[in-house]
Amino acid sequence: MSVQDQMHRYLFENHAVRGELVNVSNTWREIISGHDYPQPVQQLLGELLVATSLLTATLKFDGDITVQLQGDGPLSLAVINGNNHQEMRGVARMQGEIAPGSTLKEMAGNGYLVITIAPSQGERYQGVVGLEGETLAECLEDYFMRSEQLPTRLFIRSGEHEGQLGAGGILLQVLPAQDTQSDDFNHLATLTETIKTEELIGLPANEVLWRLYNQEEVTVYEPQAVNYKCSCSRERCGEVLQSLPQSEVDEIIEEDGNIDMHCDYCGSHYVFDAVDIAAIRNQSVTNSDQLH
Repeated sequence: MSVQDQMHRYLFENHAVRGELVNVSNTWREIISGHDYPQPVQQLLGELLVATSLLTATLKFDGDITVQLQGDGPLSLAVINGNNHQEMRGVARMQGEIAPGSTLKEMAGNGYLVITIAPSQGERYQGVVGLEGETLAECLEDYFMRSEQLPTRLFIRSGEHEGQLGAGGILLQVLPAQDTQSDDFNHLATLTETIKTEELIGLPANEVLWRLYNQEEVTVYEPQAVNYKCSCSRERCGEVLQSLPQSEVDEIIEEDGNIDMHCDYCGSHYVFDAVDIAAIRNQSVTNSDQLH
């Protein structure tokens, strides 16, 4: 895996503000490969991926995060699913034609963002925010202001660089329980806004940060790798089949000869015939006996 896809966290020494810088170019290309998405949908998935990665890094948790956009427009769903290891996957679903150059509003229509955080231990959390901003970044800034009452700015950049698609982003956020002058935060946001797409996706993180903040003292922490990983597996599909009523499963086997389970995220197919189903049920009985 290229070192290109990395998340860097950083702090300003003289301001109570934290930052995150991420490049997700390889991961984005893997998510959209094998899918025939129109260009605006590809772009939106890239932006959602950047946003989800940045959002994940602001949270102190072990578990999964899902950021999904739902609407009544030609784009019915766009979703990125990831975890605290920055392992990401994504998919989009359409129910109509999407014209080149379509905006977020034109694609999603009346829609909203649903952010679901499912820790390995503890309570599941879900936040919903309407698509009131013109861009995904504006909608998420609104979410942070409402849910955490923390001034937050998101800068998402995507496009072609040296013949390949690339995406990256920066998040700035006031540290919780700190008295930060809004002038300081606005000054740092104004500096950050000058970042160009080709700089963010084409240069090493330290060089980007130097270009933006060479008058500031910035501490940069060890990076975390971001990569594409689909969590589907034959075992998981077997568990789903096991949870269904036996009569329902038997009926499908009788009619179709097998059950073909397809992963929307990565396109994998898991096929189960009558012998496989019998093996799953036997295994379940064996495990149940061992528990007793």
